[in-house]
Amino acid sequence: MGGNDIRGIVQPKEVQMMYRSDAKEYNRETDSLEAHGIEFHHETFLFPEDTNETVTFTAGSPANTFGNWAEIQDNNSVTLSSKLASIDGHISGLMIENVSIKEKTFLIEIAYGASKTIISRHRFVSGETTKLPAIQQIAVRSDDIPAGETIYYRMKSETAGATCNLSLRYHHH
Repeated sequence: MGGNDIRGIVQPKEVQMMYRSDAKEYNRETDSLEAHGIEFHHETFLFPEDTNETVTFTAGSPANTFGNWAEIQDNNSVTLSSKLASIDGHISGLMIENVSIKEKTFLIEIAYGASKTIISRHRFVSGETTKLPAIQQIAVRSDDIPAGETIYYRMKSETAGATCNLSLRYHHH
């Protein structure tokens, strides 16, 4: 039942396997229970930051086709990337606030950098307001976004050009 000795604590093998950063080796800085405890205690930030600001994602055309990658920005052209310009961070949640079309399936991908490294994917079905509101909260634990990287999205839907208003929750490392 033994495992790596971290600060005098022997980690059980099953705990080591649960918190591996990759399939090859245990990383003390990111995979220890101490690191995960720190991870769960942080200040959370919202994007957009104010009630009169919006973020709108647009699906590709034709239907069921991803749109082009676009930088995530609010209606005032403030980018999510600017919030992580000088410090690493990650996205910890999405709130779907409104959609242009009800009863349709949407698929979102979020990525960073010139090579569009995908850090998160989400699929949701927009609801009819009398049965299931469009508002949906999606918990996320994306990979880390290195400081200074551009953050992008692309989206597709059963309806070409459908839009989705949302907010994102993120935090710094």
